Amino acid sequence: MKILFVVSEVEDLAKTGGLADVAKSLPIALRALGHDVRIVKPYYRQLAEKFALDNLTETQKLVSGDHEYPFNIKRLELESVPVYCIDYPEYFHRKGLYSDGYEAFGDNAERFAFFSAAALQTAKAINFQPDVIHCNDWHTALCPFFVKQDDSGFFSQTRTLLTIHNGAYQGIHRFADIPYVRPFAELASQIDSQGNLNYLRMGLRYADKINAVSPNYGRELLTPLGSHNLYQDFQLRANDVSGILNGCDYQQWDPATDTLLPKNYNSESLKGKAACKTALQKEVGLPEKDNVPLIGMLCRLTEQKGFGYLLPVLSQLLQHNVQLLVIGTGDPVISDVLEFNASQHPDKLVFRNDFSTRIAHLLEAGSDFFLMPSLFEPCGLNQMYSLAYGTIPIVRAVGGLRDTVLDLQMLPEQATGFMFEAPDSSALLNCVRRALLFYHEYPQQFSAMQQRAMRHRFTWYDAALNYQALYQHCLPMD
Repeated sequence: MKILFVVSEVEDLAKTGGLADVAKSLPIALRALGHDVRIVKPYYRQLAEKFALDNLTETQKLVSGDHEYPFNIKRLELESVPVYCIDYPEYFHRKGLYSDGYEAFGDNAERFAFFSAAALQTAKAINFQPDVIHCNDWHTALCPFFVKQDDSGFFSQTRTLLTIHNGAYQGIHRFADIPYVRPFAELASQIDSQGNLNYLRMGLRYADKINAVSPNYGRELLTPLGSHNLYQDFQLRANDVSGILNGCDYQQWDPATDTLLPKNYNSESLKGKAACKTALQKEVGLPEKDNVPLIGMLCRLTEQKGFGYLLPVLSQLLQHNVQLLVIGTGDPVISDVLEFNASQHPDKLVFRNDFSTRIAHLLEAGSDFFLMPSLFEPCGLNQMYSLAYGTIPIVRAVGGLRDTVLDLQMLPEQATGFMFEAPDSSALLNCVRRALLFYHEYPQQFSAMQQRAMRHRFTWYDAALNYQALYQHCLPMD
């Protein structure tokens, strides 16, 4: 199949989050299955500064109303996958991808409306007629609409798939502030009473198929609580909504080969993990005690990550024989509470308001548990990393967390972690206490759980096979 993968960021080229990981790993895995995959993304300033790329074609031009948008196409390869970059400096040669580090760019709606249309024009310019255009999140959710509006015949056999990586981000903008889409009269019925256009809703309406990044998140999107206020829209497309679990990059996340660790280890021998724990404690200033369970937490400081019910019981949690390390940036209110509690319990809680790849790997290897009590979690990657490193996840049973972690109470012989259901503080605290009790009272069974967790694999090969099947369902019947 010919697949055009349209996305706003790609790991190794430009990244702000997990979307970039998928945008690199999935096309590579699909390429390995024999598909002709091409990625289209913006030519951001950081990419332009890193690669001095020549124009691939003559200057392209889009016209919308009385406005012209001349742009160039750059080309590079990412592990044999061609990447075509849309070069429109006015929109993409900026300090950040979506914001200046403080506030989102005011013209993001216009930028990504243009990008979605430019991605289709790029396919024409390189004469690549895709069987499937794979769109990702709100940034490219207008692609299916533009495909349906195209009257050139170029996309007459093309079908579209919209993958939802996080439905909470929908791209809601005032229609009046999006010059590129004003000439499209068909959009009038999609403008809400405040004059806004919801990009994700547009994708739900016009894409041929819709999928989420885990089976459970796909089911949650069809519920009033889990639909991010788009319940009716998802219900209208219920037969076209599915979920495919993301994979994990085990070349990057493997404790047996990880060069960022002070000592490597594998599921056959966990001795190196103890050395990593000591190194982590020393690194962050916690007492170097091997018999005290260390809980790690690495995430953005947002309500989504469960801080709303973690912080109220933090002092109760720290009454136990435990150490807690929290690393992340984000909401200053959350960071203030964490900093205060750390000052009150310096031998039990360390909070670092920063991030580095090295400390992320060391935290995954050196922690005994990884805490991920998310309010919602479309897929999640850190619980996969934790399993690979023998670090037992403590998670809420939502989204991809439910799909990847097996709870001790439910499946004691197969368990790889601990889960709780209710989004409240008492449920979280009881789950953590259950995990700590297991650690202290059943050390041999705990080690067996660690080894079992390390043998679990969630590969991009399996994900690619599932996407291959979904693409085939998109295509018209012969």
